[in-house]
Amino acid sequence: MKRAGYFILYLCLAIVAIFQVFPVIWLFLFSLKNNQEIFSKSPFSLPTEFRWENYSKVWEGGIGIYFWNSIWITGVAILLTVILASMATFAITRMQWKLSKLVLGLFMVGLMIPIHSAIIPLFSMFLNVNLIDNPWSIVITYTAYNLPITMMILLGFYYTLPREIEEAAIMDGCSVHRMFFKIILPMTIPIMSTTVIINMIYNWNEFVFVNTFISSDQYKTLTVGIQNFIGQYMTDWGAIGATLIISVLPILLAFLFFSNKVVEGISSSAVKG
Repeated sequence: MKRAGYFILYLCLAIVAIFQVFPVIWLFLFSLKNNQEIFSKSPFSLPTEFRWENYSKVWEGGIGIYFWNSIWITGVAILLTVILASMATFAITRMQWKLSKLVLGLFMVGLMIPIHSAIIPLFSMFLNVNLIDNPWSIVITYTAYNLPITMMILLGFYYTLPREIEEAAIMDGCSVHRMFFKIILPMTIPIMSTTVIINMIYNWNEFVFVNTFISSDQYKTLTVGIQNFIGQYMTDWGAIGATLIISVLPILLAFLFFSNKVVEGISSSAVKG
């Protein structure tokens, strides 16, 4: 009975995995076809000829600018979010000061505010400081909105860290800043990997803020720039498929290489102590 139960479980998981992976495989095959193959044959058929030139065509057409903007904006925003959230969580959970609970509550209020309800106030603020059509307005917005969820994930891990480590470091003459960067921060790498993946998914796929604050093509990210780009190849569906594959590839690679870290981070946060 136990073996039968495992067999049914794995069978169900395999079916779910097939349904999850199939759209990506279909889109990849779609991107290697021309219009004739797409419309005259079954959508599930293999391409008669793998047309890799679809990828070179869209890359030479300018999608590289949007791709690079998405990479550096996402990367900088993740770095700022994780570092600032770690500092704030360390101060709230490991230090004793009167307003720590109040400050934590103020950060958590951010989870209750609909993300896009602040577009007009943010637009007005960035307009006053000349940050409209500036990529740093996107970096600042991503960092601010991702701080609450990042801190919430880190809180459970920080609360369970043994205080004996900090006491030993202080007895050895370690300052607070050095203790945070040299001792505490390296210990939180597993849970930080989880926050990095979550932040990356949101930052990479976000559309509304970029579409509102950025108007120049040189600063647009993939999610917004891809609209204009698809318009250039409206009659070339293979090129459109190649564009979409390029846009989802980084997220797929991130999951492929860091999925174990995410599970490790969640597990360590749940059972530590």
